[in-house]
Amino acid sequence: MKRFVSIVLCCLLALTAFAGCVSAPEADDGRLNVIATVYSEYDWALNIAQGTENADLELLLENGVDMHSFQPTADDIIRISSCDVFIYVGGESDKWVDDVLKQAVNKDMIVVNLMDVLGDAAKEEETVEGMQPGEEDEDEAAYDEHIWLSLRNAELCCRAIGKAFEDADAENAETYRKNTEAYVKKLDELDKTYADSLGKAKYDTLIFGDRFPFRYLTDDYNLKYYAAFAGCSADSEASFDTITFLSDKLNELGLPAILTIEGSDGKIADSIIRTAHSDAEILTVNSIQRESAESGKTNGGYLGIMNSNLGVLLKALGA
Repeated sequence: MKRFVSIVLCCLLALTAFAGCVSAPEADDGRLNVIATVYSEYDWALNIAQGTENADLELLLENGVDMHSFQPTADDIIRISSCDVFIYVGGESDKWVDDVLKQAVNKDMIVVNLMDVLGDAAKEEETVEGMQPGEEDEDEAAYDEHIWLSLRNAELCCRAIGKAFEDADAENAETYRKNTEAYVKKLDELDKTYADSLGKAKYDTLIFGDRFPFRYLTDDYNLKYYAAFAGCSADSEASFDTITFLSDKLNELGLPAILTIEGSDGKIADSIIRTAHSDAEILTVNSIQRESAESGKTNGGYLGIMNSNLGVLLKALGA
């Protein structure tokens, strides 16, 4: 599969090179052209750029596209090639980025790799007890890409994005700086609310009848978890052993709910509950992986979604 993706990408890059031969890049209009790959980055950038009226922001993965399966079109490659600031996660799903950036027309482009921003704070994916093992290469460390699900990571990422905007658009640098500080303050306040509220919950363990992209969040607040699959797993069918293990844990811990992420059909969670003969609820938390610009705005942006997630987590933990 990876070889096939590489062949497709090579073809797209060839098309891009051809497109560059037949059409010159648009003239620089002085505006800051920013492309962010996933919604969280896009919303952070919106908040940092507000009030300048000088930034054009684009969300690359629109319409519910999953980052784990995304591959850029020729048009995507052309747009990225000429943007001023490009923001991406930098995990396994973004392997395509290296080849695309080699084709960049704008040699002054500022690239923000958020995994690099985190540095040692980036965490490897883990397989906890009862979790169905994936098929990843055991000789290569796989880092958890869902870095935005930590408010503390978000603070680091926003500062890096703000600095990129300042460097790319010195005329509006002070506005970007002030906006960054104001937004980071909101992130910090919500982080403190999370810590205080979750610390008072009846339980300290979550069960996910689904993929588990929330490792950064659970580590931040010293929560334990059990799940059917790791966060980047492509599996959708849980084994008998996985269902049995999670149903036993549900009974052992006496939890009031099992969690799923957005887009789940709930079948695995339902099987766990039925196997356990439990009356637990199925609740959904938003991993912010499939948000479009429009749906994200409707849901209150990154902060609104994370605040809603807190309510779901508290209910799942008996608070």
